[in-house]
Amino acid sequence: MSTQNRVSLTGRSFHIITLGCKVNQFESDAMRRLLEEAGAVWSGLEQAEICIINTCSVTNIADRKSRQMMHHARKLRPNAVIAACGCYVQAAGESLLRDGSVDLLIGNDRKSQVSEILYEYLNPFPEITDDKTAVLYDGKSGVPNLSQDPRKRLFMTDISAPCKFEQLPAALPGSMTRAYLKIQDGCNAFCTYCIIPYVRGRIRNKPLADILRETGVLASGGVREVVLTGIHLSAFDDAEKANGSTLTLTDVIRQIAAVPGIERIRLGSLEPRVITPEFLQVITSIPKVCPHFHLSLQSADDRTLKRMNRHYTIEEFMDITRLLREAYDRPALTTDVIVGFPGETEEEFENTCANLEKLDFYEMHVFKYSRRRGTLADKMPDQLTEAVKNERSRRLLAMTASHKAKYEASFKGEQQNVLVEEVLRTDKGIFLRGHTERYILVDIPFECLSSSCSISNQPAPEEFINRIISFKN
Repeated sequence: MSTQNRVSLTGRSFHIITLGCKVNQFESDAMRRLLEEAGAVWSGLEQAEICIINTCSVTNIADRKSRQMMHHARKLRPNAVIAACGCYVQAAGESLLRDGSVDLLIGNDRKSQVSEILYEYLNPFPEITDDKTAVLYDGKSGVPNLSQDPRKRLFMTDISAPCKFEQLPAALPGSMTRAYLKIQDGCNAFCTYCIIPYVRGRIRNKPLADILRETGVLASGGVREVVLTGIHLSAFDDAEKANGSTLTLTDVIRQIAAVPGIERIRLGSLEPRVITPEFLQVITSIPKVCPHFHLSLQSADDRTLKRMNRHYTIEEFMDITRLLREAYDRPALTTDVIVGFPGETEEEFENTCANLEKLDFYEMHVFKYSRRRGTLADKMPDQLTEAVKNERSRRLLAMTASHKAKYEASFKGEQQNVLVEEVLRTDKGIFLRGHTERYILVDIPFECLSSSCSISNQPAPEEFINRIISFKN
């Protein structure tokens, strides 16, 4: 069904609530674009006739937050259409219809059909005329599956079966200067703590022609930096090889760099194995690639890594960070760390702390292990108490605060390029806010631009949006 030709949501107000990762944010932005193209109008939650909750299911806590948000939306807007989509929907399925807080459930391969699904709900009992219309799925036979309210429907399929990359458009940039671009989906890694392979399916890629077309759309709308994202971005090459292709992630980066208007390319979360001398040889030859690398570590102790089913040792990880620091001047290295994983002894945690001090990350995102039903780790013995997790989290958060301050101080007095993303008006004055190539957040006092940056004859603050300026701290 063509949204432009056959679906109209003209005048319908809507709001989207996004939980979870940057991939979810990209998909929420894409759904917003699709709904606006169908005539719907963005509004605050308090006024919305349609509320969409894009859920997360990475932990049991994420599941709970998703449910809470559904209930909050229903309580605030009892007469609105409440639709839930995303990973928690994919994991919980039809059981959520019995919850009573949602009207529609949209799985992870149906977000591109959000306009059609809402149109059919708002215009009851439409005739299904072609295979492009979302299929009603009962989990077994594909027979229409309705709750007591015949309009409450579940739109999803068994995503564990091989499926194609779902085509979602890049969000129209508006006043943004940086935008996410999802180029990969799915995961084959099956880490013992993670449910994502079950709710996102196997690895698959966006076709190169679509990547470049959407990059061009973003650039023409004023975007100067694209952030390449995916559920398992490092597996891009693996998905291509499985299809007999020789296309690589570095090929994609090189071609995006050639798109007029794109001045920066930032890579999303990477598994460490993608960082090889050959990979670095390519990306260091492309000046537009930002020297900022988020490497997913999870633990800095080998025994814990093995229980997590992570396929590297801490020594191998350290070699990778050494390669990056040899290739770039003070690259921003960031990571994720889970504390309190089942069986993590005091000795293992102390080993993690010692190795993290050596790794000296710019930032660490610290997560307390949360049991997730359906994963191997949920059934492991020696589950730790919340008190132990809290104390270990506190120690690592203090460490990352110290490392962050030291890293940022190393650039004091140097001139850095800042991509201006927004204008802040506060009681202390007007500031231009943006990030450096290494993702250091900078607020530049507008009044001192003429003496501190390479642009003089100050134009209005808003005219700096879409510019990269050189600022000396």
